Formats: sequence, C-alpha cells, structure tokens
Amino acid sequence: NGCTNVRTNNWYGRAQEELKKSGLFKEVILENMPDPDVASESVWLPFLRKLGADEKTVLIGHSSGAEATVRLLETQKLRGAVLVSACHTDLGDENEKASGYYNRPWEWSRISDNAGFLLQWHSLDDPFIPISEARHVAEQLGCEYIEHKKSKHFFTWDVFGEELVDRLMAKLESEKEVGGVLEHEAPKAEVCHCDLDEGRGNW
Repeated sequence: NGCTNVRTNNWYGRAQEELKKSGLFKEVILENMPDPDVASESVWLPFLRKLGADEKTVLIGHSSGAEATVRLLETQKLRGAVLVSACHTDLGDENEKASGYYNRPWEWSRISDNAGFLLQWHSLDDPFIPISEARHVAEQLGCEYIEHKKSKHFFTWDVFGEELVDRLMAKLESEKEVGGVLEHEAPKAEVCHCDLDEGRGNW
C-alpha cells in the first residue's frame, strides 16, 4: 500500500501494457485502490467485487494485494490468481493488523477450490516478508510456487514480468487443451496493486 498512482508505481502499469499486448485477455483492468495506506479488507474486497472479479477473472495481487486476493477466494470463484510477495500473518506490524486480513484462520481448502489455478512468486531476499511466510502459503494452497533468489519485493517488471506472461499463457493454453472452462472466451485480468513505496517503512 502507499500507492496513489498505480500506472506509474512499481510494475503495475507495465503489467497492464504487456498483458494487453499478449492477447491473453479481452480486458485488463488497473485502478487506483481506495484506502491505499491500510488496504482494509472491508474496503478492498467490496471494491474488487465492484470491479467485476468473478469466475472469468484472473486476479493479480502484489503484497497486501495478494492477501486481498486470497481472502476474496474464500467466497468467490476466480478463473485464476497470481500471488506476488504474499504472507499469512501480520508480522507484528500494527498497520497490517489493522487491515483485517489476519484476524482469523485462513480457509485454505476453500481458497484452493475456488481458484481455477494459482501462481505464486516470492524472493529469498525480500526485505519485508520472510521466505517462511510465502512457503507456508504455497504449502497450504498446493499452488505453483516460483522462488527467486535476488528479486527482493518484486518492485520492477524486469525481475519477473516475462516469466509471469509465459506462465499465464501456459496455464490458459492448458485449459484449452483439456477443455477447461471458458475455452472460447478470453478471460479478464485485474491487477490488485498494493505495495510499498521504496524508502518507506510501512506497507
């Protein structure tokens, strides 16, 4: 969180451009999120639903956006979800505690069942979220987990952007090969963008 202009912050604008060019999606949605400093669940989840997150949507969540995506999956089916720099506890941070995501157990089985596919990225040298947090999420969800060594908190497109597009392409193509849902209709993509501004201590 802390992002006010998502098109110029981190990799979000670039992701929208590249995903549009890929032809994988009929629509790629990128919007400034309300409540950017706390990223409250009570604000973000209704906003994602208002944007149209549904069973045709691939939702991409970064940092607190990943937590919002996972909580949404407890009650909402998605075509797929991408989790970048995810955690499962508030890490002792009062601002994170106030967001509301961590005040109850995660419904891992329901989350996994509601996602057509799950991709997760994390880096060993993430300065904010220990690798143990991400590994726990990956283990509980049984998702496809990609672990980098030196990508920190994934602030830039260059550290994983091409890999993201390639893996999304593989997932969507494999659905077609096995006759998966919406074979003849391209899905939507939404980028749930919540992340640190470099140099700031809160997230």
